[in-house]
Amino acid sequence: MSPRQPVSLSPEDVAAVRSWVIHEDAHVIAFNKPSGLSSQGGRIQAHTLDDLLWAFARSNGKRPELVHRLDRDTSGVILAAKTKPAAGFLGKAMQARKFSKTYLALLSAAPEPRAGVIDAPLLRQEIGRESYMRVVEPGVEGAQASVSRYRTLAASDEGALVELEPQTGRMHQLRVHMASIGRPLVGDVRYGGALTAAGRGAPRLMLHASKLSFPHPEGGRTTVEAPLPEDFQALAQAMGLSR
Repeated sequence: MSPRQPVSLSPEDVAAVRSWVIHEDAHVIAFNKPSGLSSQGGRIQAHTLDDLLWAFARSNGKRPELVHRLDRDTSGVILAAKTKPAAGFLGKAMQARKFSKTYLALLSAAPEPRAGVIDAPLLRQEIGRESYMRVVEPGVEGAQASVSRYRTLAASDEGALVELEPQTGRMHQLRVHMASIGRPLVGDVRYGGALTAAGRGAPRLMLHASKLSFPHPEGGRTTVEAPLPEDFQALAQAMGLSR
């Protein structure tokens, strides 16, 4: 599937990426990506998840290909196709919005109302070498329709645990939408999130892709869930939040 040259991986690299596998069959492979790892093409001179997929290369040199991406600092479920037909099938399914994604996030305070839909167009902007998204009025040239659902799962004096579901797939969508209602994600430096919670420093952007449901190439739907990483669990517990 990939004409690119293989990437040299250490035994530690191979062991790490294999340990992240949470689902695998003849057509797809899903990983629980750690925070801090770019999906593809990161500027940081280190392996991306895309590079690490060479650990699964077959004898004919073909290897899995990512179906979608997660932000570098977002942890959780990410899917790769193991064959060219599977990649084509899943790519079309994603374009048709047949993927269902569920995220968990920590906020400094519960949103009001506790659940709702954010329907706000987003416009991409380049500032220096960085790309940002911002909410704009409908009809602005270049703006993309963007819809997100949110639901508060738990709240305390220290903050809230919320479930987020993007109905569209824009860059930084959930982060910008929550910031637009005054509830940026804890640890989200780019969009105004608090850097501390419950007297602790936020270890990173507190956003986790917890569940992915998609049509399977062999028929039916497959749902894959990624358990919360330790850093997320620890901060949620310190904030007095439990599901």
